[in-house]
Amino acid sequence: MLHPAVPTSPDLPTTPPSARRLPWLLARAHLSKRRTQNLLTVAGIAVGVAVLIAALSLTNGFTGALVSATLRASPHLSVQPYTPGGQDPAMEQALAGNSEVAAFTPFLADKALLTRPADEYREAGTDFSTLFGVGPQAADVLELRPEEGQLLRSLGSGEILLGAALARNIGVYPGEHINLLNSGQQRREMTVKGVFHTGNYLIDSGYAFTSLGTLQEVQGSGHISGYQIRLADPEQAPQVGQALTAGLPYAATPWQSLYGTLLDQLRLQKQVIGFVVFLIVIVAAFGIANVMTLAVFEKTQEIAILRAIGATQGTITRTFLLEGLVLGLGGLLLGNLLGLAVAGYFTVRPFQIPGDLYFITTLPVQVRLSDLLWVNAVGLVTTLLAALIPARRAAAIEPARIIR
Repeated sequence: MLHPAVPTSPDLPTTPPSARRLPWLLARAHLSKRRTQNLLTVAGIAVGVAVLIAALSLTNGFTGALVSATLRASPHLSVQPYTPGGQDPAMEQALAGNSEVAAFTPFLADKALLTRPADEYREAGTDFSTLFGVGPQAADVLELRPEEGQLLRSLGSGEILLGAALARNIGVYPGEHINLLNSGQQRREMTVKGVFHTGNYLIDSGYAFTSLGTLQEVQGSGHISGYQIRLADPEQAPQVGQALTAGLPYAATPWQSLYGTLLDQLRLQKQVIGFVVFLIVIVAAFGIANVMTLAVFEKTQEIAILRAIGATQGTITRTFLLEGLVLGLGGLLLGNLLGLAVAGYFTVRPFQIPGDLYFITTLPVQVRLSDLLWVNAVGLVTTLLAALIPARRAAAIEPARIIR
């Protein structure tokens, strides 16, 4: 005999609401028992996350400040002819017609020994420099301060602009005279027009600028070394350089190639610092595993009774995973607040560092959203994995053996 099918309604829940709330109720009860240990676990995770955020932010700031300081007195792109010669109308037309080029100037580079004669108050001062002869447009190519850019734009015959550290090493002040000896052994007396400061010690202690005509007179030639270029987007320097030199006898040198080794070292430094500091988060995550493992041992009989009256392995597993999730989220939230607070402090009061060792004199902070997302995602996964081991142990308890 066929029996009529019993009608079922899709709106009727298959699991009672009380059963769905059971893991959360149990997790909350367990967390309220070991408050001191739980707080210490949350604090451990918070410290690890805060240190990781602060370290990555300081590393980002260091990298950004170093690149910014370097590009203040360096062009985004340089193009040099294969054969030395004068200014090239074809290249200048290509530069003027490229929408990515914001400004350009012809330049002539040389090495020079700069000396200041001794007087009755001071001993003689001497130092080497990289000397650039540039046109007035160089003030638009470089990112010097407005007053320094005006000095560069107004350089006259026989005038020189020195890096601040270079001027200090020689012991010379604006308006004084120094002697210049270039790589070809030509000499010229120069008048110090002023000084510039980028924040990059290597540039401030090694670069000097004079007018293009002055350096050509010293060398006795009308040649140029090439063109220095400022771009609307510095990151496009390799592509723009390739486009400009296509079909022309020129080689392009983007700033990424010039400072490529430095950028690679900075990226590696960030990865190493991030990995080492992340070990703190892993150690703190073991704190969650320890706390929950102790809870499993203490609650063995309770778990057996729950299993005997119908609680499934999934319910027990979710209970302990919820405990780990609460502890992990609490540590991440507190760690983010602490890390951002540390970053904010160093933003207001930048850390001072010796410029002769680290190229820049202050250590700024740069917080990136991608770093925050990465730190929180990895931290949350780590804490959940740490909670999974005791959760699976709890779910594997056999109620009959424990109750017997």
